Amino acid sequence: MPTLLDRALQSRGALLTFSGIITAVAAFTILGGSSIFPPESDPTGDPNDWTETDLKRWLNNRNLKPNDKASREELIERVRANMRPATRPS
Repeated sequence: MPTLLDRALQSRGALLTFSGIITAVAAFTILGGSSIFPPESDPTGDPNDWTETDLKRWLNNRNLKPNDKASREELIERVRANMRPATRPS
């Protein structure tokens, strides 16, 4: 009488398919140069409309390391101080 392990080893097609998918995803991640989960883009618009998470992400993306205990107003002030002024067309 075949055991559960015997039956699992006889269905090699499913095992090879699963192994192939895992190998393809690993190769794509390592060699592909693009991330499966791309990072979120910077928030745009007025910083007063951003969430606290958006403010912290904007600061982190620029290596400005926001304080965890900073209030929302302090974060907005810091973002505004570090934003580049909009360039005017000549």
